[in-house]
Amino acid sequence: MRELIPSGSLRGMLLPPTYGSHVTESTEFTVLSVEIWATGLVVNIQMATGGGPQPNIILQDHFGTGYALQDSAVLGSRNLQVFTPSVPPGTRSLTVRSADDAEARPVVTFAVPLMSVPVDTDEPDTRGGDVPEESELRRPA
Repeated sequence: MRELIPSGSLRGMLLPPTYGSHVTESTEFTVLSVEIWATGLVVNIQMATGGGPQPNIILQDHFGTGYALQDSAVLGSRNLQVFTPSVPPGTRSLTVRSADDAEARPVVTFAVPLMSVPVDTDEPDTRGGDVPEESELRRPA
């Protein structure tokens, strides 16, 4: 059985602030959500009724991180696309673009909430006091 979901824990789910619909002569789809996993991202896409080609999308964050498509699956009218790596610490936004045409037009942009990451327990605690399980990240100024 094929493992489509990234390894590690689910860190968050992004839902579009508006309909993430994209319609051109060559393709039609709607981005329903993006799951942020510890090791990657899963984009959940609703494809047009009546089938059609799998959407060709590009992910882009405000840092310019390169996200690579690792796997994809069509489940009825849904398409799941898995990308690596996961969002880096401090990521503020994630944009899904359609690469089905020359302009690579934005489909939807998500605000990425501040997330915490596990602390490496092999390092000594230099902060004093109780050590929390996770350490909150701060956004760059």
